[in-house]
Amino acid sequence: MLRRIISILIVAPLTVIIVAFAVTNRQLVTVSFDPFSSTNPAYAATLPLFVLIFVLMIFGVLIGGIAVWIRQTKWRRTARKLDGEVRTLHQELDATRRRFAAGQQEAAGEPAPYTVLPPPIP
Repeated sequence: MLRRIISILIVAPLTVIIVAFAVTNRQLVTVSFDPFSSTNPAYAATLPLFVLIFVLMIFGVLIGGIAVWIRQTKWRRTARKLDGEVRTLHQELDATRRRFAAGQQEAAGEPAPYTVLPPPIP
């Protein structure tokens, strides 16, 4: 519940700011994708400034996310390796527990070696 309230307290003002930004930046701009001919470009797009800014922000977030994902490859590989080792160790531990449980059932008449106290040191 607290997380939802904090989320609303952050999202509501952010939404108001984004809408205000979009309303104030409605003028049309022409974006040219031809570096060789600025007067007669091969491809140019005319769109509102806020659309251009939002598209560029989304593109920047995607590029940053991809860069971080690529950079974390080493840590994901290490985590997978350690996860495999932990699974192997759990399997070995379970096998050892089963083996000792079977051994204790066979020798139920004598005490387990770990429960016998050593004689006192003189």
